Amino acid sequence: MDMMKVAATEKPSLSSPSALASTIKFIQIPKSETFLQPTLEQTRQTHALMVKTHFNETKFSPSAQFNFLITSYTKNSQPHSALDIYTYLRRMDYEVDNFMVPAILKACSFVSNTQLGKEIHGFAVKNGLTEDVFVSNALIQMYSECDSVVSARLLFDNMYERDAVSWSTMIRCYVRSKLYMEALEMIRKMQVLQIRPSEVAMISMITLFADLMDVEMGKAMHAYVTRNLEKMGFQLTTAFIHMYAKSGNLASARLLFNGLNQKTVVSWTAMIAGYIHCNKLEEGMKLFARMIEERIKPNEITLLCLVVECGFVGALELGKQLHVYILRNGICSSLALATALVDMYGKCGETRNARAVFDSVKDKDVMIWSAMIAAYAQTHCIDQAFDLFVKMRENGVRPNQVTITTMLSLCAESGALDMGKWVHTVINRQAVEMDTILKTALLEMYAKCGDIDGAWKLFKEVKDRDIGMWNTMMAGLGMHGCGKEALELFSEMEREGVRPNDITFIGLLNACSHAGLVEEGKLIFEKMVHAFVLVPKIEHYGCMVDLLGRAGLLDEAYGIIKSLPIRANSIIWSALLAACKLHHNTVLGEMAARQLVYLEPQNCGYNVSISNIYAVANRWNDVAEVRKAMKNKGMRKEPGLSCIEVNGYVHEFIMGDKAHPEIEKINDMVSEMGNKLKEAGYMADTSAVLRNIDEEEKETALNYHSEKLAIAFGLISTAPGTPIQIVKNLRVCKDCHTATKLLSKIYQRVIIVRDRKRFHHFRDGNCSCGDYW
Repeated sequence: MDMMKVAATEKPSLSSPSALASTIKFIQIPKSETFLQPTLEQTRQTHALMVKTHFNETKFSPSAQFNFLITSYTKNSQPHSALDIYTYLRRMDYEVDNFMVPAILKACSFVSNTQLGKEIHGFAVKNGLTEDVFVSNALIQMYSECDSVVSARLLFDNMYERDAVSWSTMIRCYVRSKLYMEALEMIRKMQVLQIRPSEVAMISMITLFADLMDVEMGKAMHAYVTRNLEKMGFQLTTAFIHMYAKSGNLASARLLFNGLNQKTVVSWTAMIAGYIHCNKLEEGMKLFARMIEERIKPNEITLLCLVVECGFVGALELGKQLHVYILRNGICSSLALATALVDMYGKCGETRNARAVFDSVKDKDVMIWSAMIAAYAQTHCIDQAFDLFVKMRENGVRPNQVTITTMLSLCAESGALDMGKWVHTVINRQAVEMDTILKTALLEMYAKCGDIDGAWKLFKEVKDRDIGMWNTMMAGLGMHGCGKEALELFSEMEREGVRPNDITFIGLLNACSHAGLVEEGKLIFEKMVHAFVLVPKIEHYGCMVDLLGRAGLLDEAYGIIKSLPIRANSIIWSALLAACKLHHNTVLGEMAARQLVYLEPQNCGYNVSISNIYAVANRWNDVAEVRKAMKNKGMRKEPGLSCIEVNGYVHEFIMGDKAHPEIEKINDMVSEMGNKLKEAGYMADTSAVLRNIDEEEKETALNYHSEKLAIAFGLISTAPGTPIQIVKNLRVCKDCHTATKLLSKIYQRVIIVRDRKRFHHFRDGNCSCGDYW
């Protein structure tokens, strides 16, 4: 019996050099033969024996033995042990050859250690190992899995020789990073160079078309495979099932699935996940039940895929059923599966269940911490998210780019500037790798938290700006009413040769709208269509309606709607309705409201808007009718909510709030504010109170609007001269706008308010919007 057969049938005791040689044989055999991977325990025993015998007691060279250990530790999910061996080899000046480098790079990928990966890359270049295509492909794969796409492409472009694996690895790299256009360009180059794709490359392409949900490209790929392969393999068939299902073509997916002679757990998983992805939950569960009836036991990957899809479509009940199945069947929930459950519950708004799963995991990695933080962020549980982030760092878990981006987005949405600055400090202290996405998230945080100067400073420091960063900066300037500055930045972008996209022009048109730059906005729209040959989307037309409507050009705005090449949707009509409310055009407002109620009958906001238009026109009977209809449908008006960050905590207020622990002090400050406002000549604008009550009641109601309560709390909780920053979920009313201007002068405070549409910077009795909002 030869050595391989012995290895396959007997577990070596590893007590002798011959047993050691037998174990090493596990990974020395050709790939075409059956291969049995040593367990972690066997690997550790072998390692101990190698150390004991000083790597001299087998027929294999020390290099082969070290290669065995590195590969085996990596395959047994112990990459740190593999990297420790590599570090030892370099320190002891042992030879590291072209067979060993790919295994070490795989270990780097496992732990996302880009720095060590780059060091190994430098070593490979210095020793001429990159001339081996196998080594170069492994380097591309390492950079891909460490999210260093630029490094991967640079290496690809400078390769001495490329094979089909090089191309497929680079395509997978782009797909993994969601750089779909770049991946498509790689496919086109392969076609031009007449490089026949391997099956792995074909699967990468099919995955790309699935992510793009481009069923036509997928069909073309299907036709290519049918023409060029005698028989389509199982993996390709499963990839096509996934592609068709994700693109919404369930009929084609099911046809392929039914045509499989032998269905494995992978094909069942692809088909069931497809049903869930398309929100065909009942069909998905029926197929899942049939799979179990046919004695195909779902594995961890199956359950992982299905739980992820449940999170994607918000299928909470189905997700719970899968969780129950996992528990009842005693399936050992791995870290990946537990993370998927946390993510699913978080996306469905069930933070309690998410936390229960999270707490049940003993050895938590950065991904599950990030998933739980994202779950809190999803439900706007700001304090819980920050407390968990702090706890994560206390537990010695280093945040990654996903964690940091989630935290920055949460700060941006809640207007928590101090928290955002603290996260920025964490980035610098822990040397978190700053890619363009993270830099853009940081820039957006500063802009959305009211510090447009901080955003601008960061923008100027960045050298490798992509279109996303330019767009974010222009949109930020627009939100702060800096329309002219946004246009100047656009001109600078053009000079630098950066081509704008459709999002660029949405930001610019909004900037013109907030600043009242009507003619400039018209020119930008024309430039988009004629100079850059971009087809306007519904969002661009919505911006134009908003631009004209806000300026009082209602007939011109309505004229755009009537001449639209596509049917107007809620974006268009809501822009017109807001303009009609602003300029008291009841007739046009009624028409816009009717269209909106027809398009989105369950949207309470549109009913409230038409009710307000009626109230301004003193049509109280019509107001009563609208409100009665809303009550009968179970609709409730979204309450005004204002947030203020003080000492690292975000405090929320609603109109007439009585729940805050310091409400008595707040009410005393509200009274003081009211007296000082009257002394300054302030007269309450009761037109903002759209209820049929007497004037005194209206004035009292105005005093306790949520933003005034937030300002009062800011005044009693911060030192004199400290800026007060507030985020409101609705548009600032006219009375609060007037009052806040005066309060900024009376108390000598800069007061920054972000409402639903834009920023207002109040200073010395003036507002940055110039009363144009």
